[in-house]
Amino acid sequence: MDKLTTEAEFRARTAAGDALAIVVFKTTWCKDCHYIEPFMPELERQYAGRATFLEADRDELPELCEELRILGIPSFIAFYKGQELVRFVNKLRKSREEIEQFVDRALEVAAALEQR
Repeated sequence: MDKLTTEAEFRARTAAGDALAIVVFKTTWCKDCHYIEPFMPELERQYAGRATFLEADRDELPELCEELRILGIPSFIAFYKGQELVRFVNKLRKSREEIEQFVDRALEVAAALEQR
C-alpha cells in the first residue's frame, strides 16, 4: 500500500485515473490498524486493476483528517475521480470479509457513476 505523506499527494492520487482509490486512514499505535496488515497485501492483489489502496496516517495529516472528519481508525474511504463515494467506519475491528464487502460496494457505486 502506498503511503500518502502530504495533502497534495492525497488530492492528486484520489483524483487520478479511472481506478477506484481506497484510502485507509490509520496510525502506528492503533491495534485494530495492525490487525488488518497481514491480509491487506492479498486484498490489494485481489482488486488489482480495479482499485488502488493508499494509506494515510491520521497523526501525520491532521488537517486533512479534520477536513474529512476522520474520527475512528482504521477508516476506509473510497474515492473515484476525486469524489468520495462511500466510507467504512465503525468502532469495531474490521474483518477481511467486511473490507471486501466495502470494496465491492465502492466498485458498484463507481460503475453506476460511469454509466451516467
